[in-house]
Amino acid sequence: MPDFAAFENRLRKNHRHWSKWARRNGIVAYRIYDRDVPEFPFIVDLYGNRVHLQEVDTGWQMDDDSYDAWLQQACRAVATVLDISLNAVSLKQRRRQRGAAQYETTGQEGEDFVVEEGGHQFIVNLDRYLDTGLFLDHRPMRSRVQKEVSGKRFLNLFAYTGSFSVYAARGGAVSSVTVDMSNTYQDWTRRNFVLNGIDLTQHVLVRADVFRFLEEATARRDQFDLIVMDPPSFSNSAKMVDVLDIQRDHVQLITQCMKLLSTGGVLYFSNNLRTFKPDEVLFSQFQCMEISDSSVPEDFRNKRIHRCWRFMQH
Repeated sequence: MPDFAAFENRLRKNHRHWSKWARRNGIVAYRIYDRDVPEFPFIVDLYGNRVHLQEVDTGWQMDDDSYDAWLQQACRAVATVLDISLNAVSLKQRRRQRGAAQYETTGQEGEDFVVEEGGHQFIVNLDRYLDTGLFLDHRPMRSRVQKEVSGKRFLNLFAYTGSFSVYAARGGAVSSVTVDMSNTYQDWTRRNFVLNGIDLTQHVLVRADVFRFLEEATARRDQFDLIVMDPPSFSNSAKMVDVLDIQRDHVQLITQCMKLLSTGGVLYFSNNLRTFKPDEVLFSQFQCMEISDSSVPEDFRNKRIHRCWRFMQH
């Protein structure tokens, strides 16, 4: 069994620093450790007084008994350092995989609970799915949307559990459309809307394949003033007309979104594909600025957790 002292010491130091930062900024869900010590390839996120602990696949080989003991020791170390119950630590083993991983169930039910961010309430579940219901790395972008959306028509594509739409609605958007193909996540968005007192007639949920939605919205000549699109890197969901490959498909998706923008409108496009390269044709067709330096939050050591661009018409 490796000596966990280095992991515990770094976790303790990080927690002291980031907990003070979080209190100053009114944040209760944040990252405190991301593979800082290479021998302990974990990600530790705090959600209030609970922990989402992810072991990142390194390809290391251990026999099953040693591996199980190592994981259990990691859970105990986190609970001890953060002074929480072992039951408050939710362990995930994050394997390399393709597909819409956020939609995959773990086989555990877990418990829904509510965290606050930016004065809004969000339902999260640390056990049921690979992801929790709230992507912490988009916290600054959610805040940015809220500051820019007052009086505007908002469109949220690949919306997951609708956190951008909550910020938009409570930031004064005159209307919003929230698009995702998953019934599970559209229901989750609906519950987030109800929790935050959002009018479901003014802020509409659409269960649809984004490619098809964009075609139909263009045919209807729909117009929006602010669009957020944060697609998965790859998806082969049976609910989609075709396979989504964001490197291959981003020009089509962005070009279609730009057709829906009003004069002076803005598209924020984000993705987390490590090898992603935007096609040069986009820079000649549209005003485009990468804003990743300001869109990744301070508490993320991994500054490449996502990349984000701001698009406007010339």
